[in-house]
Amino acid sequence: MAKVFHSPTRSDARNDRHPLREQFSPEPLGRKTPKSKTPGRPSDRFITDRSAMDFNIANYMLAGLEENAVNNGSVHSPSKEEYKKQLAENLLRCNNHQRQSRILAFKSKPPPPPEGFENSQLLTADEDGPVTSVHWAPDGRYLAVGLNNADVQLWDSQELRQLRSLKGHSARVGSLAWNGPVLSSGSRDSSIINHDVRIRDHVIGRMEAHEQEVCGLKWSPSGHQLASGGNDNLLYIWDASAASNQGPSPYLLRLDDHRAAVKALAWCPFQSNLLASGGGTADRCIKFWNTHTGVCLNSIDTQSQVCALQWSKHEREILSSHGFSQNQLCLWKYPSMVKLAELTGHTSRVLHLAQSPDGYTIASAAGDETLRFWKVFGDPEALKAKSRSKAKEVGSVLHSLTRIR
Repeated sequence: MAKVFHSPTRSDARNDRHPLREQFSPEPLGRKTPKSKTPGRPSDRFITDRSAMDFNIANYMLAGLEENAVNNGSVHSPSKEEYKKQLAENLLRCNNHQRQSRILAFKSKPPPPPEGFENSQLLTADEDGPVTSVHWAPDGRYLAVGLNNADVQLWDSQELRQLRSLKGHSARVGSLAWNGPVLSSGSRDSSIINHDVRIRDHVIGRMEAHEQEVCGLKWSPSGHQLASGGNDNLLYIWDASAASNQGPSPYLLRLDDHRAAVKALAWCPFQSNLLASGGGTADRCIKFWNTHTGVCLNSIDTQSQVCALQWSKHEREILSSHGFSQNQLCLWKYPSMVKLAELTGHTSRVLHLAQSPDGYTIASAAGDETLRFWKVFGDPEALKAKSRSKAKEVGSVLHSLTRIR
């Protein structure tokens, strides 16, 4: 059956005055309708007009490719198909093998690292991922990795191999914390499991008190207490002896002052019973607790969602990272909680903070898919120079005292 191509006329354009149609109409509105070549006979709108024909479509159909297009319910020219292909490859890139595909990327592929800074890739969690938590063992060699499929994997970073997989949870593992050879994992199933990674039957205890996902988990520096925060707005303090209980583990303290999820937790390095905790968007507060008595010592409204906390190892300072609305990092003086500095640069909430072993550099990870490194807790060279200067002053004073005698 022959196909008829419709050439729009002035009356058609007048009834549908869309600006794009006016601009690209085969018969512009400002031009008069041509007269018929046959005198006394008006032009017939059902006779095809060569200027209105799409030769790409005609060639496409003559090539015998129209069958697939008809079956798909549409006919497209090769140029349009190529355009769609380019669009899909460059803008709408999607990997069907991954559970979470991405429509738009924030940035293009990052540049390669400088020579000498390349690191071998440890793992790729395509089928079991995404990775939902990571935590280094105290020796700095072994890495615990929590996954979306409820497993915890233990990896050797030197030999670049997986040592074992720790099972026990029924939902994603969003928080991890080491206490010697014992690894504690907090899950979306609202439970905390303690794994002794040295033995075959690794599950040595289970802590159950939270009603929603456990999103924060930190052992105290002494290893005597464990703090856990959850999406139920609750903060629990557990004794280390509860880590090896096979039955229901009793908690030491149940703290319910926060009004949003408690993800940010940090134990003070210079006072063993001092814990800082941060609340989510509906709370926005940093609270300080005496974990021996359960008393809230202080509470500061930061005016922003608190995502992570880190104490300084060298000064009485604490760093907080935030989400809505400024996605900033704030440095506070403790205990006055005077804001010393505000660091900006991230464009999405700053979900995690990690401190370098020497305590001077902080790495921040945010939802904008960037890592940023900050020398927020001082410069080691400057501190060394300051220490040398003080030593000289003390030496000078002692020398003066000796001369007076």
